[in-house]
Amino acid sequence: MRRRFSAVDNVIQRFLMCALAALLLAGPAHAQASYASASIQSLDAIQAAAEEFVRSSLPENSVKHFVTANKLDPRLRLDECASPLEAFSQGTGMSSGRMTIGVRCPNAAPWTIYVPVTIEVEVSVLVLRRPLARRSRVEITDVEPQVRRVAGRASLFINDIGSLKGHRLTRSLPVGTVLTVDMLKPDILVRRGQQVTLIAANGPVQIRAQGQALTEGAASERVRVQNVSSLKIVEGVVESDGVVRVGS
Repeated sequence: MRRRFSAVDNVIQRFLMCALAALLLAGPAHAQASYASASIQSLDAIQAAAEEFVRSSLPENSVKHFVTANKLDPRLRLDECASPLEAFSQGTGMSSGRMTIGVRCPNAAPWTIYVPVTIEVEVSVLVLRRPLARRSRVEITDVEPQVRRVAGRASLFINDIGSLKGHRLTRSLPVGTVLTVDMLKPDILVRRGQQVTLIAANGPVQIRAQGQALTEGAASERVRVQNVSSLKIVEGVVESDGVVRVGS
């Protein structure tokens, strides 16, 4: 009896070992088959969704825009979205020409990815023909008009030579620089410690007095001035070089 039970035990043990080996061998193959059958989201479709979202938010004008999404890592694996992809903005960024656009899949198992996008415009700009130092005035002979493809909004770039008048550079710039509005600032017409003329209007009558500027400012900026006669400190608006209007 003991030998008979031992034989049965051996048969059962061999059967269990064979079954376990079959499971071990079938497991990876099954996993690979399942992975292979899962559809992968097209990265080109994600990039296209980000670009289309930006294009739809651009102003409708005659300016030619170029919208380019950064290439995504080809190793990225996302489940294919059964619903249309949804894009949304991660802040403004039009001024610099670079935005981050979120693209998400609204399925039951959602995912979201963020895509950097570059915006360029083809516009007429003014380009420096020679290097200029900080606080230099930009003369007509210092620039030449060109059509360039540049990053950012068209309104950031200077294309009108007349807009250079009464302005100075905020920093030193090398030859070939494309001028933008943030590179220029209005001339300082009233400087601290400068003797200025104060003008106050009382109906049709204008009263003038001499003053000393306590702060500096460009045209239309507010400055503080001390009346040299009364020593009273007043605030006024710079009207022209050395002239400050108060009380209006």
